[in-house]
Amino acid sequence: MFSDELLHISWDETTTKIAAKTDLDVRRALAKQHCDVEDFMALLSPAAEPYLEVMARLSRKYTEERFGRTMSMFIPLYITNSCTNSCVYCGFHRENPMARTILTIDQCEDEYKAIKRIAPFENLLIVTGENPIAAGPAYLAAALDRAKPYFSNLKIEVMPLKTEDYKMLTQHGMNGVICFQETYHRENYKLYHPRGMKSRFEWRLDGFDRMGQAGVHSIGMGALLGLEKEWKTDVTMMAYHLRYLQKHYWRTKYSVNFPRMRPAQNEGFQPNCYVSDRELAQVTFAMRIFDHDVDISYSTREPAFIRNNMCTLGVTTMSAESRVNPGGYYTYPEALEQFSVSDNRTVSEIVASLRERGREPVWKDWDASFDYTSRIAQ
Repeated sequence: MFSDELLHISWDETTTKIAAKTDLDVRRALAKQHCDVEDFMALLSPAAEPYLEVMARLSRKYTEERFGRTMSMFIPLYITNSCTNSCVYCGFHRENPMARTILTIDQCEDEYKAIKRIAPFENLLIVTGENPIAAGPAYLAAALDRAKPYFSNLKIEVMPLKTEDYKMLTQHGMNGVICFQETYHRENYKLYHPRGMKSRFEWRLDGFDRMGQAGVHSIGMGALLGLEKEWKTDVTMMAYHLRYLQKHYWRTKYSVNFPRMRPAQNEGFQPNCYVSDRELAQVTFAMRIFDHDVDISYSTREPAFIRNNMCTLGVTTMSAESRVNPGGYYTYPEALEQFSVSDNRTVSEIVASLRERGREPVWKDWDASFDYTSRIAQ
């Protein structure tokens, strides 16, 4: 399990290493065809800041070689805001006095229909709060079953599950799982997640191993930028984690996310740092140079001008016209959001912007029949 591997990677030493990288280290990394984590640290470091334009060009080159000039489009659907955790930064935390709802399966179908009226989305991300009793694997299976006639690619962003639960959900049409570790700092993790299942650091971290063991087709990962002051260390730990997963579960496709902390209906918590637009660009370029094949996703957390600038420079997946409250497309459009969305453009406006920049939106880029055929061949 990766939690065992992480015991041998020092947070403090990694932080020091990033700060100590030199101009020579950066130039060496930029000259490599295949980078290791040490190179990634160099590209994240202050020494790489003068090379941002060079990194942008290289990131664009690798992205177009691997993904062409396309942008995969997806849309999230929150089907419950019921949660048993007390994450200090989240609007859904259990102490927050707000109306809680769990959509019925019929209401879920109403949402699916409403989404299809917005645009021809085929990639749906089903999101829940973490309530394993009221909205556990059986509920997710039913929601997936009802979604299959409407979407060709179904992913979930839910509480970490057991291996057998992930395997069961693949039989109900689940193609991928996204999970944010939030932070890889083992000691500080408990400060941000004091109660609930999410307070168990190893359980969450090793959930990615359980996804791989279950044969999940696509795994998405991310650290919440701003939760830790040493956010570059967090992202480096994610790079170690990515390489570990690719080595052990090499048939799986991987994606990474760089969510910057956004305001939420949760008084009292402030990020430990703010990641600037320039820093977000640097980490995106560094990840693309580090891994040419990984999918890089920007959600509507980010403002339109950032997404416009980055859509040709490394990002390969985007959401559009997102609602981050349960039933936000049809059932409960005024419900409390988990966090504030920055890019409020319509799908048609985002599509027009992408095409102006030479990028073609892709609504369907995966089909279960192709995955089945490839597994038979192997």
